[in-house]
Formats: sequence, structure tokens, C-alpha cells
Amino acid sequence: MSQAFTPNEMMTIAASRVLVNDDVCFVGIGAPSAACNVARLTHAPDITLIYESGTIGAKPDVLPLSIGDGELCDTAVTTVAVPEMFRYWLQGGRITIGFLGAAQLDKFGNINTTVIGDYAHPKTRLPGGGGAPEIATSAKEIYITMAQSKRGMVEKVDFFTSFGHGDGGDHRKRLGIATSGPTLLITDLAIWKPDPATKEFTVVSLHSGVAREEVKETCGWPVKFADHVGETPAPTELELTTLRDLYARTKAAHMGSTTGNTKRGTHA
Repeated sequence: MSQAFTPNEMMTIAASRVLVNDDVCFVGIGAPSAACNVARLTHAPDITLIYESGTIGAKPDVLPLSIGDGELCDTAVTTVAVPEMFRYWLQGGRITIGFLGAAQLDKFGNINTTVIGDYAHPKTRLPGGGGAPEIATSAKEIYITMAQSKRGMVEKVDFFTSFGHGDGGDHRKRLGIATSGPTLLITDLAIWKPDPATKEFTVVSLHSGVAREEVKETCGWPVKFADHVGETPAPTELELTTLRDLYARTKAAHMGSTTGNTKRGTHA
């Protein structure tokens, strides 16, 4: 019998499953980093994880606090200069998956991580784009993870930080962007894919125990469902244990616990 799990654990594990051994993944901090490392520690041990600070082939034993966390450099195959990271690796077409989060997201996969409200007089100033705008246009595909809420999943983003499918349809192509853009959205309730023609995100799978109404009530645009909506398989014992151990090691290490230090390397 499967263990009980939280919606966020389901989201992270569902995101980890879509990654494969051959992927070269540009990893965002937070949920994307957790998903990528669960994949590395379970079914995709040879996946290449790249962080924005220039670390290539990082195999962190704990989740990094930021792209500048020493854990990344310590465990990477090599570390290159940031200009080389972007020009040679990212803009050179060597990144298969860009894994991003979002403060605001619209139905076409456009991401806002800049401001909430008017740009000149914002209600909230967010961390900004960092390398995400370049990742969104240069990585071959973009996967997005975020918890569902009407505050986050909006009809129209307040600011275009990272370009998704713009106004939908062939907008990327018309702008001369040759990459696929957002091809997958994984939330704590469902898995979404863009409609082949309109590029509007459509629910293709509901997580175990989630009803359609719950998805509708936590989304700021009218939700569309695929003709056949599947059910996301519940996390396995291995997946849950791997994720929880990763979080436990991370918490202990960042608190400076000696327990965390003794556990380092357990799953490397």
C-alpha cells in the first residue's frame, strides 16, 4: 500500500518522472531542483544537471540554497564561466530541458517573476528573471512547476519575464524563436500540456484524489480538460523516501546539524 503523501510531494515526484538519463537539464532553484535531483537519485542517475552559476554535472547531496551554493561547485564535474554557460551551453542548443518555476503564470505558459501590479509602482517586487528569460527561449523544451492558486495562475501576467507561447498559436515562430517553449506544466493538483494548435495549457492528468472542480477553483482562467484525462500514479515508496531523505539532509545541513553532516553522501 502506498504511503500518504502531500500535494507538493506529488508535484515534485511527478515532475521528476518526466526526466530521463540523456537529459541535459538547466535547473531552477526550489521545486525544479528537488525534482531533478529525485530523478538523479532514482531512475535517471546519468542525467546532467546544470545550474546558472556555471556548474555542469552537479550531484548535490543536499538542495542548494541558491545558484551560488558551494554544494553545487563541490559536486560538479566542472564549473565554467557564466558567459560560457549561456553562450556555449544554453544558446548553443545543448540544453534539452529548462526547468522553471513561476510567481505568475498564464494559460500560454508566459511567466512573471518581476513585479506584481504596475511596473512603475508595483504592489510587490519579485526576485526578477535571472537567466530564466534566456532559458525560456533557448532550451529545447521548458517544464514548469508551481502550486495552484488563483493568485499565481492568472488570466494575464502583470509582466512578461519569461516568454512562453505569447498570445498562443504560432506566436513563438512568428518571433523567430525556434525552440518548443513550455511543453509541460506540473502543479500540485494536475499535469497539463499545451494544446497542439492553440498552445493553451490543458489538463491531461489529475493527481490521485483530485477532482476537476478543485483544479477549476484554484486557477485564474477557465480550465480546459483533454478528451481523455488520466490519473497520475501515486508516489512509490522509493520516490517518497528519496525525496524526504533529500529534504531531511538539506534541512540538517542548512541548520549546521552534525546529524546532517553524517548523512551526507548516503545517496550520492
